[in-house]
Formats: sequence, C-alpha cells, structure tokens
Amino acid sequence: MTLPAPALVAFAAALGGCIGSFLNVCIHRLPQRRSIVRPRSACPVCAAPIAWYDNLPVLSWMMLGARCRRCRAPIPWTYPAVEAATALLFLLLFLLRGPTPAFLEQAWLGASLIALMVIDYRHQILPDLLTLPGIAAGLAFSLLRPGAANPIGPGGALRAAIAGAAIGYAIPWAINGLYHAWQAIRRVPRAAREDGIGQGDYKLLAMIGAFLGPAVLLFVLFLGSVSGAVVGLVLMRLRGYGWKSRLPLGVFLGAAGIVAILVGRPWVDWYLGLAGFGP
Repeated sequence: MTLPAPALVAFAAALGGCIGSFLNVCIHRLPQRRSIVRPRSACPVCAAPIAWYDNLPVLSWMMLGARCRRCRAPIPWTYPAVEAATALLFLLLFLLRGPTPAFLEQAWLGASLIALMVIDYRHQILPDLLTLPGIAAGLAFSLLRPGAANPIGPGGALRAAIAGAAIGYAIPWAINGLYHAWQAIRRVPRAAREDGIGQGDYKLLAMIGAFLGPAVLLFVLFLGSVSGAVVGLVLMRLRGYGWKSRLPLGVFLGAAGIVAILVGRPWVDWYLGLAGFGP
C-alpha cells in the first residue's frame, strides 16, 4: 500500500479533530434538545463565548490548562478525548482508504458512532437526529461504491445497504418482541412490562447495516453483544449489578462498528472462506 502524501495525512487528522470538536457540541446539546448551530459555543459555567483560538482541537485544552479562560472552571477531559479519538480514526481511515469516497463514507459512520457512544454512556439515549440521517447517508453512499464491490450486479450495493438497514432494525425488534411475549407468558401486567432492547438500538443497528451491509452487520452484532455481556458479567461480579441492571448497549455496538470499519470486512471474508462461501 502506497501511503498518501504527508500533507494529506496531516490534513485528514486535522479534519478529524475539527469534526471531533463539532461532535462535542452534538454530545452536549442533543440530549437537551438544543440547536447544534446556534448560539455559538460557550462555557457551560459562566456562559462566556469561546473564541476561535480557545477552540482548537486538543491544543486549546492543553494551553488553557484544562480550564475556562474567563472563570477558570475545569474543562472535562472528555472534550479533548473525543477530538483526539476522531482525529486518530480519520488518520487511520485515510491511511487505509486514501482520498476516496470510501474514506468519506467510513469517516461519516465512525464520527457518528463516536458521538452516539458518548451520549449513550452519559444518558442512555441514542438521538434520532444522528441515527435517522445516518441511515439515509448509508443508503446514499452505497450509490458511490465501485462496481467491484457489487458482486450481485448493478444496484447491488444499494440492495445490500437496504438489506443491511432492514436486518439491523429487524433483529433487535424481534428480540424485543420475544422478550415481551415471555413477560406476557409470565403474566407480567402490561403496564409493568419492559423493553429488553431500546428502540434507539434498532435505529443504530439499521444505520450500521446501511453503511456496512448484512454480513459485516452480523459481525458487529456478535462482537458488540459478546463484549457487552462480558462487561455486564464483570460489573455483576465487582459492583453488584443485577440481571435487570441497564447497560448502554449502544456503547458496545458503536465500538464494534468502529472495529468493523477498520477490520470487519477481512474478518468476514476469512470466516466465509472457512465456511466455503468465499471466492
């Protein structure tokens, strides 16, 4: 693989940092149902507007000593962490994909997953304002994929994206339906019945499926579910969590989605080859 020019690589990382800064706005405002466009960014403690030179990804946080310039309130470490993680993801994707539509597609998905993971961890919600446009973007990007990626003929990539979105929504919907049926069999009053999987997770998996297709979606679902179960068992052991304790499944599905963006397709191809379905 020929590495892109250093200037382009640096630009990709800087772009990721800037997108990460915007993700911090989304992470802070979307759960509050506030606009992500207006007003301009301000300190949440003293409400002082943040100047552009105090809004440089990661660098400003370091130069300010992790405190607001005006009121000296601490700036949480999660802000530069999101910016650095997005910059690193964009850097890796650019090294892997180069200046191609695949880079733009996977960068969009990866950035969306980072924001959704943090929001779900903090609030246990997955905003429709990120997942629904994400589903539409995944379908739209499928039209840009080269013919080599369409083994089932013209329009194959779009059909795969539609199938991925449908399967991504249908699997958790069906699991939740079975859970409700089990509660009904146990004669749990209708008003007391709970969802086993949140509806935000339906849309998150539909978004991932629209971008990555059915095969890689199943890889994401497996990896996310297993990692979530392992963490849940550890928390039950160490912190006394019970079977009904809620874990933010979107965190694990989002992390699995990022892994899938980077290495999911080779793993799926390897497994299909072992099963006799590979080329």
